[in-house]
Amino acid sequence: MEARFNYYGTPLAAKFLKYLQSAGKLVADSTLPHATQELVKIRASQINGCGVCTDMHTKDAAHAGETSVRLNLVAAWREAKVFTEAERAALDLTEQGTRIADAAGGVPDEVWANAAKHYDEDQLAALVSLIALINTWNRMNVIVQQPAGDYQPGQFG
Repeated sequence: MEARFNYYGTPLAAKFLKYLQSAGKLVADSTLPHATQELVKIRASQINGCGVCTDMHTKDAAHAGETSVRLNLVAAWREAKVFTEAERAALDLTEQGTRIADAAGGVPDEVWANAAKHYDEDQLAALVSLIALINTWNRMNVIVQQPAGDYQPGQFG
Protein backbone atom coordinates (compact mmCIF):
# COMPACT_ATOMS: atom_id res chain seq x y z
CA MET A 1 0.00 0.00 0.00
CA GLU A 2 1.27 3.44 -0.91
CA ALA A 3 0.08 6.77 0.43
CA ARG A 4 -1.95 8.88 -1.98
CA PHE A 5 0.31 11.86 -1.39
CA ASN A 6 3.87 12.52 -0.25
CA TYR A 7 3.76 15.22 2.44
CA TYR A 8 7.38 16.13 1.85
CA GLY A 9 6.99 16.17 -1.92
CA THR A 10 5.68 19.72 -2.14
CA PRO A 11 7.09 22.86 -0.54
CA LEU A 12 3.76 23.93 0.96
CA ALA A 13 3.05 20.56 2.60
CA ALA A 14 6.63 20.24 3.88
CA LYS A 15 6.42 23.72 5.42
CA PHE A 16 3.06 22.95 7.01
CA LEU A 17 4.50 19.78 8.56
CA LYS A 18 7.38 21.75 10.04
CA TYR A 19 4.86 23.96 11.85
CA LEU A 20 2.97 20.91 13.13
CA GLN A 21 6.22 19.34 14.32
CA SER A 22 7.17 22.57 16.11
CA ALA A 23 3.79 22.63 17.82
CA GLY A 24 4.28 19.00 18.82
CA LYS A 25 7.68 19.77 20.36
CA LEU A 26 6.18 22.61 22.39
CA VAL A 27 3.55 20.26 23.84
CA ALA A 28 6.05 17.41 24.33
CA ASP A 29 8.27 19.74 26.35
CA SER A 30 5.38 20.91 28.57
CA THR A 31 4.70 19.72 32.11
CA LEU A 32 1.84 17.51 30.93
CA PRO A 33 3.07 14.02 31.89
CA HIS A 34 4.62 12.15 28.98
CA ALA A 35 2.61 9.00 29.67
CA THR A 36 -0.60 11.04 29.54
CA GLN A 37 0.49 12.59 26.25
CA GLU A 38 0.96 9.16 24.67
CA LEU A 39 -2.36 7.87 26.01
CA VAL A 40 -4.13 10.90 24.53
CA LYS A 41 -2.46 10.40 21.14
CA ILE A 42 -3.31 6.70 21.12
CA ARG A 43 -6.95 7.18 22.08
CA ALA A 44 -7.65 9.92 19.54
CA SER A 45 -5.88 7.88 16.86
CA GLN A 46 -8.00 4.82 17.69
CA ILE A 47 -11.21 6.84 17.47
CA ASN A 48 -10.17 8.38 14.15
CA GLY A 49 -9.02 5.07 12.68
CA CYS A 50 -5.51 6.37 12.05
CA GLY A 51 -3.34 3.28 11.76
CA VAL A 52 -0.05 5.09 11.32
CA CYS A 53 -0.55 7.24 14.44
CA THR A 54 -1.82 4.30 16.49
CA ASP A 55 1.24 2.30 15.39
CA MET A 56 3.63 5.15 16.15
CA HIS A 57 2.29 6.15 19.54
CA THR A 58 1.80 2.65 20.93
CA LYS A 59 5.38 1.80 19.94
CA ASP A 60 6.76 5.07 21.33
CA ALA A 61 4.85 4.53 24.59
CA ALA A 62 6.10 0.95 24.93
CA HIS A 63 9.63 2.10 24.18
CA ALA A 64 9.29 4.71 26.96
CA GLY A 65 8.28 2.00 29.42
CA GLU A 66 4.51 1.91 29.16
CA THR A 67 3.09 -1.52 30.01
CA SER A 68 1.36 -3.73 27.49
CA VAL A 69 -1.63 -4.02 29.84
CA ARG A 70 -2.23 -0.28 29.81
CA LEU A 71 -1.62 -0.01 26.06
CA ASN A 72 -4.06 -2.84 25.39
CA LEU A 73 -6.72 -1.22 27.58
CA VAL A 74 -6.63 2.33 26.21
CA ALA A 75 -9.65 1.65 23.98
CA ALA A 76 -11.58 0.36 27.02
CA TRP A 77 -10.22 2.84 29.56
CA ARG A 78 -13.59 3.40 31.25
CA GLU A 79 -13.70 -0.22 32.41
CA ALA A 80 -9.97 -0.52 33.17
CA LYS A 81 -8.53 -0.04 36.66
CA VAL A 82 -4.99 0.67 35.42
CA PHE A 83 -5.34 4.40 34.74
CA THR A 84 -5.07 7.20 37.29
CA GLU A 85 -7.95 9.61 37.83
CA ALA A 86 -5.93 12.31 36.05
CA GLU A 87 -5.31 10.04 33.04
CA ARG A 88 -9.00 9.11 32.96
CA ALA A 89 -9.91 12.81 32.92
CA ALA A 90 -7.47 13.40 30.04
CA LEU A 91 -8.86 10.41 28.11
CA ASP A 92 -12.42 11.63 28.63
CA LEU A 93 -11.50 15.11 27.39
CA THR A 94 -9.72 13.48 24.44
CA GLU A 95 -12.80 11.48 23.49
CA GLN A 96 -15.12 14.45 23.85
CA GLY A 97 -12.79 16.75 21.93
CA THR A 98 -12.23 14.19 19.19
CA ARG A 99 -15.92 13.36 18.80
CA ILE A 100 -16.93 17.01 18.99
CA ALA A 101 -19.25 16.72 15.97
CA ASP A 102 -21.23 13.98 17.76
CA ALA A 103 -22.16 16.26 20.67
CA ALA A 104 -24.41 19.16 19.78
CA GLY A 105 -23.18 21.15 22.77
CA GLY A 106 -19.49 20.39 22.35
CA VAL A 107 -17.41 19.24 25.32
CA PRO A 108 -19.63 18.96 28.43
CA ASP A 109 -18.84 21.25 31.37
CA GLU A 110 -18.39 18.29 33.72
CA VAL A 111 -15.72 16.78 31.46
CA TRP A 112 -13.83 20.07 31.42
CA ALA A 113 -14.23 20.55 35.19
CA ASN A 114 -12.89 17.07 35.85
CA ALA A 115 -9.81 17.73 33.72
CA ALA A 116 -9.32 21.08 35.44
CA LYS A 117 -9.25 19.30 38.83
CA HIS A 118 -6.17 17.34 37.76
CA TYR A 119 -4.19 19.73 35.58
CA ASP A 120 -2.99 23.32 36.02
CA GLU A 121 -3.58 25.96 33.35
CA ASP A 122 -0.37 25.26 31.43
CA GLN A 123 -1.09 21.55 31.46
CA LEU A 124 -4.67 22.16 30.31
CA ALA A 125 -3.34 24.32 27.49
CA ALA A 126 -0.95 21.52 26.53
CA LEU A 127 -3.73 18.93 26.76
CA VAL A 128 -6.17 20.88 24.58
CA SER A 129 -3.38 21.68 22.11
CA LEU A 130 -2.33 18.04 21.99
CA ILE A 131 -5.90 16.86 21.35
CA ALA A 132 -6.21 19.37 18.50
CA LEU A 133 -2.78 18.47 17.12
CA ILE A 134 -3.23 14.69 17.11
CA ASN A 135 -6.62 15.09 15.47
CA THR A 136 -4.92 17.13 12.74
CA TRP A 137 -2.28 14.44 12.20
CA ASN A 138 -4.96 11.73 12.22
CA ARG A 139 -7.05 13.47 9.61
CA MET A 140 -4.11 14.12 7.32
CA ASN A 141 -2.94 10.52 7.52
CA VAL A 142 -6.42 9.05 7.02
CA ILE A 143 -7.11 11.32 4.03
CA VAL A 144 -3.92 10.31 2.23
CA GLN A 145 -4.15 6.67 3.41
CA GLN A 146 -0.72 6.71 5.02
CA PRO A 147 0.24 3.05 5.54
CA ALA A 148 0.99 1.74 9.04
CA GLY A 149 3.06 -0.95 10.63
CA ASP A 150 6.69 -0.21 9.94
CA TYR A 151 7.31 2.64 12.37
CA GLN A 152 10.39 2.32 14.60
CA PRO A 153 10.44 4.16 17.98
CA GLY A 154 12.22 7.50 17.71
CA GLN A 155 12.20 7.35 13.91
CA PHE A 156 11.25 11.02 13.57
CA GLY A 157 13.55 12.36 16.26
